[in-house]
Amino acid sequence: MMNHEINKAFRMRLDQGGAILMPGAANALAARVIDQLGFEAVYISGAGLTNTYLGMPDLGFVSLPEIAQHTSTIRNATQLPIVVDADTGFGNALNVHHTVRTLERAGASAIQLEDQVNPKRCGHFSGKDVVDLEEARSRIKAAADARIDPNFMIVARTDACAVHGFDAAIERAEAFIEDGADVTFIEAPHKLENIREIPARLARTPQLINLVVGGKTPIIDFSELDGMGYALVLYANVALQGALKGMHDALSLLKSDGRMDEDGPVASFEIRQNAVHKSFYDDLEKNYSSK
Repeated sequence: MMNHEINKAFRMRLDQGGAILMPGAANALAARVIDQLGFEAVYISGAGLTNTYLGMPDLGFVSLPEIAQHTSTIRNATQLPIVVDADTGFGNALNVHHTVRTLERAGASAIQLEDQVNPKRCGHFSGKDVVDLEEARSRIKAAADARIDPNFMIVARTDACAVHGFDAAIERAEAFIEDGADVTFIEAPHKLENIREIPARLARTPQLINLVVGGKTPIIDFSELDGMGYALVLYANVALQGALKGMHDALSLLKSDGRMDEDGPVASFEIRQNAVHKSFYDDLEKNYSSK
């Protein structure tokens, strides 16, 4: 499918109602696995990309060209809708306009922008700060104006809950909806009553909730969040955390035993090749071979 077809189908799916469980991918291999397991959408995590690609914490180190490169690579690996974490948009409203155009061309179906100051911090770290409301709104307005495909969506995130309180975060989300946001995202609510309030108070627009394993927001069953009215239930870095544990376990065993067989804590050679669609390239090679 072409990007505009994927984007249209994604918007229609959100309009249908019912929550979408959306894992994050830090690379194309993770996106392949997410696709093979039958998920409906994939999220490119800025934190996951920073951790995986740079080996650094989520403190604003990743750049737009790096995110665009990974978006393009993941788009080549899957036809799932891709929601891309673009942090603050990398500057003022003009930078946001450029960021949206760049990531839409790279294959994103939606772009997430937040209202933190530059450089930003992980939403579940302490010490966050947000820009004033006027600047935050200018980012969302610029993003809405910049998109080419009308079905390309803007996800507006606010981190104001940790800085100014829950009601201020709701007020910002309402303002972002007025500015053209298609989905709003209040980051890191830590009270169950607030989690219930978000989709009720912002019912006219789909809501995203981010569940970080070990983070500030309590983990709630998907069915319960669906019943509350959330549209997107994000687990941005479960794939990364699972891979990190798997690497640690497998390499620890290799270090202690000095060998590793397929009955160890590793994917088999066959599963690995299947994940990267080797059979497709084998067939392609035969098709173009002169032998």
